[in-house]
Amino acid sequence: MLPKILVFAGSNRTGAYSGRVASVAATTLAGLGAEVTRIALVDYPLPIMDQDLENELGIPENAMKLGRLFAAHTGILIASPEYNSSIPPLLKNTIDWVSRISKDGEKPFKPYAGKIVALCSSSEGNFGGARGLYHLRSVMMNVGTQIITEQCSVIHAHQAFAEDGSFRDEHAARSMQRVCQSLIDHARMSMLRS
Repeated sequence: MLPKILVFAGSNRTGAYSGRVASVAATTLAGLGAEVTRIALVDYPLPIMDQDLENELGIPENAMKLGRLFAAHTGILIASPEYNSSIPPLLKNTIDWVSRISKDGEKPFKPYAGKIVALCSSSEGNFGGARGLYHLRSVMMNVGTQIITEQCSVIHAHQAFAEDGSFRDEHAARSMQRVCQSLIDHARMSMLRS
């Protein structure tokens, strides 16, 4: 039984380190036997979360598309940059819009319900974006996901990648391997309980 894992980065910047971390994660997960879907948030543009806008127009279609994608996967891996020791606005806005979904058509629908989530980060500094993951972990728990303990924070991200896109540093590669294996293991357990 192959767990389905959705992978995306919390940045849409061209060449973003978080996008490169997400690519390493997707490759690692696939190598460990997961069925991986890799998406880019740039393909799902959303307005800034605004309840007046929601009341007037409803949930944006791109938020619904993302909600359906989240719901179709047992696990989610998010690779996030760190902005001022916190969550980047693109990622927070995406999380917030999807959290507003309560039905799909006339059927009750909670995209985050029961999802197993792994968190990764990256930055050019010595902490690898880990400070931002503290906030991201809190937000993802609040929307009802289960966060695995293991996380991968890539330090000195401007020097972290080989030409083939893999990690240069063996420590980062081992850390990603642990995160991905744990996510798969937790996703399989979740599938058995369902």
